[in-house]
Parts: sequence; structure tokens; C-alpha cells
Amino acid sequence: MKKSNAFLPSKRLVAAFIAALYSSLSFADWSANISAVSDYMFNGVSQTQNDPALQGGIDKAFENGTYAGTWASNVDFGGDTNLEWDFYVGRYQMLTDTISIDYGIAYYSYHGGDDSSDGNYPEVYTKFGYASDLGSSELNFWYTWDYFGTGAKHAIAMVAHTFELAPNHNLRASFDLSNSLDSEKWIWQGEDTSFYHYRLAYQTSYEGFDFEIAAENTNLDFDTADERIVFGVSKTFSF
Repeated sequence: MKKSNAFLPSKRLVAAFIAALYSSLSFADWSANISAVSDYMFNGVSQTQNDPALQGGIDKAFENGTYAGTWASNVDFGGDTNLEWDFYVGRYQMLTDTISIDYGIAYYSYHGGDDSSDGNYPEVYTKFGYASDLGSSELNFWYTWDYFGTGAKHAIAMVAHTFELAPNHNLRASFDLSNSLDSEKWIWQGEDTSFYHYRLAYQTSYEGFDFEIAAENTNLDFDTADERIVFGVSKTFSF
């Protein structure tokens, strides 16, 4: 049976956070993060029915580049599920002075209803980073063999670049493609097995808080995936 879902099961962009973690903390450190966003978006699709979200996580980084952590957020897919709780382990390495790789495995779990755990699924990911005088570039991949518990194989690819407009003022542009590799088990809309999403975000920090405002859109035509402006503020603690 084919399944088409207007509410994308979410996942955290682990690779992007780990890059920030290793740039700001010494190895073998613990860190915690908390954030508030006007809408919990993943690949341009709201995970909260266009409502705000409160999110937080804890991470441990080791001297050899290995890390592990957990992260959670409120969600709303239109049923009883109200919590996403993720777990992940991976490794971050510098391959050269300018090229990095970040790879690992994550597990996404859902809670709140009797059948919420039916949507749990694992995922592997790899991120390549390149730093230059023109900013930092990313090429990211995610793959699962059991998308949202459907048994469908699913892949996501993303390209992104962050421009430094001025010290402490960045502009990040990204484009990603979500693609079902098993149309008998998962389709996105009508008979479409894929969709694309683009995003432009301004990022800065002040008094230890990180701020972001982003404009994004997809080629899907339901109201949780249309064009919008999203605000976010976050704080990271190390100990």
C-alpha cells in the first residue's frame, strides 16, 4: 500500500550542529543546548502544524572526534504524537586543512500516542564540509531503509553555503531534495516520489544567544509546506 504524508516525519540536522560544537568547544566536553523557534521546520515542512516549538539536547564530544547525544522537540502531525526524541552517535574529522567529514547514525523516536512508536526509524548520514576565504560549503546526505516506520528506503541530499557578510553576521543558502526510493510504500503528493526545498537564513549572535531568521519554500502545495518566514533563538552551555 502506498502512503502519502502531508506531515514530514522530522529529523535533526545533526551534522550542522556537530560542526558548530567542534568549533566552539574543546574535545572531551559536555554541552547542552536549548532553542525556541516560531515553527519547527524540516526540509521546508512544518513538524508542528505551523506552530512554535521548544527544543533542547545534550551532547558529549571526545578527543578522537567521536560524539554522541540526544535531542527532543514538541511535534504535531495531526494525531496524538506530541514529542520527538532523537539519539545519535558519529564522528567528525578534518581530512585536510580545509575539508571535513562528519558521519554517523541517528534514531528518531516519537511519543504521545499508543501508536506513536510505529513511526520510529534509524538513519545514517554523511556530511562533507569545505572552508575557504569565500565562506563554508556543505554537501550532506541522509539515508534510511525504514522511513517513518513504513519500510521504505528514502534519501535526502543537500547543498549549502554560508557567506560571512561581516564579523558575526552570516547568510546561509541551502537547497535539498527528498526522494522516496520505494514508491510502493511512500510517496509525497499525488504520484510524486520527491520534492525540493530551498532556504535563505540570516544568522548572528548576541550576549551568548544565537539568532536566525529564515525564508523558505518547497514545491509541495499543502499549507504546512508553503512559503514562510521562521524565527529562532538558541543558547548553548558547555560543562
